[in-house]
Amino acid sequence: MKEWYDAIESAESVGKLEEIRIAVFGKKGVLAGEFAKMKSIPNEEKGAFAKTLNTHKAALTAAFNARKELLALEALEAAMKAEAIDVTLYSRKSGRGALHPVMQTMDRIVEYFTAMNFSVKTGPMVEDDFHNFEALNLPKYHPARDMQDTFYFKDEMLLRTHTSPVQIRTMMRHKPPIRMIAPGAVFRRDYDLTHTPMFHQVEGLLVDEEGKVSFANLKFILEDFLKYMFGDVDVRFRPSFFPFTEPSAEVDISCIFCKGDGCRVCSKTGWLEVLGCGIVDPNVFKAVGYEEVSGYAFGLGVERFAMLIHRIGDLRSLFEGDIRLLEQFQ
Repeated sequence: MKEWYDAIESAESVGKLEEIRIAVFGKKGVLAGEFAKMKSIPNEEKGAFAKTLNTHKAALTAAFNARKELLALEALEAAMKAEAIDVTLYSRKSGRGALHPVMQTMDRIVEYFTAMNFSVKTGPMVEDDFHNFEALNLPKYHPARDMQDTFYFKDEMLLRTHTSPVQIRTMMRHKPPIRMIAPGAVFRRDYDLTHTPMFHQVEGLLVDEEGKVSFANLKFILEDFLKYMFGDVDVRFRPSFFPFTEPSAEVDISCIFCKGDGCRVCSKTGWLEVLGCGIVDPNVFKAVGYEEVSGYAFGLGVERFAMLIHRIGDLRSLFEGDIRLLEQFQ
C-alpha cells in the first residue's frame, strides 16, 4: 500500500489525483481486489485481514481528501494570481463617469444662489413636529396639514416633508440678516408618474430688518433665476396659499415645449408651474423669536426642474437606475 500513499502525496494536479482515486477506490481498484481475496482466506484470519484493509482504506481516504483540498487551494490561488488586476494602472477602456441628472440640476441651482451670496444650510432628515409643522404656522389639527402625506415615527418624530425645518433651525441659531438656501431630500407618501416617496427640494429664505425686504425683491431674483435655468421664458406669479407665507404665489414659466402656444405637457395653457414663494408669515418669525423683521421664502422640486430641462416624461425614470438613461448625461 505504501506506493499508493506515495502516489497520492506526489500527485501534482486534481486530474492526476482523480486517476489515483479510480485506481485505488474504484470498483476494479486495488482495495476492491484486496477485499476480494477474503474468499480464499481461512475463517480465523478473515477478521484481522479485514481490519487491516479497513485501516488502510480509512488512511488512504484521509490522505486523498487532504491532498485534494490542498491542490484545489493551490489551483484557486493560481487562478486568482493570473486574474489579478492592478487597479492603480490607467486603462484606456475606462468610460467617463457622470453626475445623475437630479444631482446635475441640484448643483446648477446651488451654483446660482451661492453666486447671489446665499449660504447653503443642511439639517436632519428625521425631524420633530415643531420644526416640521408648528413653527411653520401649521399647528396641530390645522387643515393645511392635509397637504402633507407624512411618514411618522413614534414620539411625534417624522421624515421631513420639506426642507423648511432647516430654515427654522437656522433662524433659531442665528440673528438676521439671513440669506440661505436649504437643498436636500424630503419624504412624502406618494407615488405616481410625477411623485415619488423620496425626492429633492431647494428652499430659500432671506430675512432682514423690517422694511428692507419686499415682494418686488422676491420677484426680481426668481425671474432672474428661472431665466438662468430655462433660458428666454416668460414668468408669471399667481396668488396662492401657503401656511408659512402671506402673501403667497405660485410661479409659472411659459411652456418650454410649445413656447406658450399650448400643448399636452402644459395642458393647452401655455404655462408650466415650477415653484412656490411668498413673504414670510409673521407667525413664523414669532415662533423663532424674531421681532421687527421681514423676509421672503421660496421652494422648488429639483426632480421637476430636471424633468423639464432634460425632457423626461416619467419621474420614476430618474430612480430606476437604467444605464441607458444615465449614459446620456456623460
